[in-house]
Amino acid sequence: MMEGGVQMDAIDQEQPRGKGSRIFTILFFVVIALVVLGGLTLFQRRAQYQALAKETETLAIPTVAIFHASVESTQEDLVLPGAMQAYVESPIYARTNGYLKKWYHDIGSRVRQGELLADIDTPEVDQQLSQARADLNTAQANANLSRITATRYQELIKTDGVSKQEVDNAVGDLEAKVANMKSAEANVRRLEELESFKHIYAPFSGVITRRNVDTGTLINAGNGGASQQLFSLAQTDPIRVYVSVPEAYAPSIRAGLGAFLELTQYPGQKFEGKVVRTAESIDPGTRTLLTEVDVPNRNGALLPGGYAQAHLQVKVTGARLAVPVNALLFRSEGLRAVVVDGNHKTHLKPLTIGRDYGTSLEVLQGLDASDWIVLNPADSLDEGQEVRVKEIALNGAPNQPGAQPNPAQGTKKQ
Repeated sequence: MMEGGVQMDAIDQEQPRGKGSRIFTILFFVVIALVVLGGLTLFQRRAQYQALAKETETLAIPTVAIFHASVESTQEDLVLPGAMQAYVESPIYARTNGYLKKWYHDIGSRVRQGELLADIDTPEVDQQLSQARADLNTAQANANLSRITATRYQELIKTDGVSKQEVDNAVGDLEAKVANMKSAEANVRRLEELESFKHIYAPFSGVITRRNVDTGTLINAGNGGASQQLFSLAQTDPIRVYVSVPEAYAPSIRAGLGAFLELTQYPGQKFEGKVVRTAESIDPGTRTLLTEVDVPNRNGALLPGGYAQAHLQVKVTGARLAVPVNALLFRSEGLRAVVVDGNHKTHLKPLTIGRDYGTSLEVLQGLDASDWIVLNPADSLDEGQEVRVKEIALNGAPNQPGAQPNPAQGTKKQ
């Protein structure tokens, strides 16, 4: 009995020990799992922190779009507004008084030099001419009588038939009568010239652009106002076009330079001409050079007083680049462009601007064709700032040969 009881006690003691060992093993593995899970969590959080720090560092460096400026051609058309004028234009006034008897040509009529335009009825001048001719006849008769008397006295003095004083008086009277006759002749010629002005002739070949009088209109001699103007005559072949060339292009303008006109009413047509002269002086008010372009106008398509776009075929010296307006920075110190070098550093370059095309500007100085320019630069960009770059094609601008290393192909910082 005692041996049986001892064995039962031993079995009862071994069972609690086995259970405790299993619990310890389970607890041990649980602890190990918790430690591993905690380590994984810490490692994951550390990786997240590193990724966030890396992303923050990456976002701290701005990314900019870069492009090459396009190079403008050295042979181009300088397009400027022009005012067309007749080659010769003259108002025609009367040189005698009277009434308009008849006119022969109206506006739009093409006349040749010397062609009769109008007749003026001048009764007063006609009467003055008749009187002057009568006075001339009287003066001629008096002069003839004085000549006969002087000749007779010069013969009589040889026989002492008259005194020397009488001869001198006769000769003096003859000279006075001859002078009166010459004065009368001059007056007759003056009135004949004045009467000839009652016929109005065209001083040159052209077209009548204005007629201000009609039959019966009272005509007064002279140009005392617009109301006294009879006709306006214009020679329209060739036509003159005056353009104001900016001072920067004045050295390229010379006589003989090719040019042509474009008019909105004649789309697609070019009216060829050339530069004939310049003012050889810069207007201090507008800083422009007044230039005259002559264009043949045989068919009369170009009208005086009209507007045209004059294309001057100038050859510009020096490199000129075209950049869009959204590639510029407007700073207090002046206009700037942001350029990126091979080390991804920005540089702000001052610019000298030429012509404004609206969406783009002509750059005369400050940029090279090999420069990489930032498009839409932020106002926060500053000198020497590090940036990430992305090359874009702008208006098909080709990469220039021999350009500096492309920053878009360099090592990007991640």
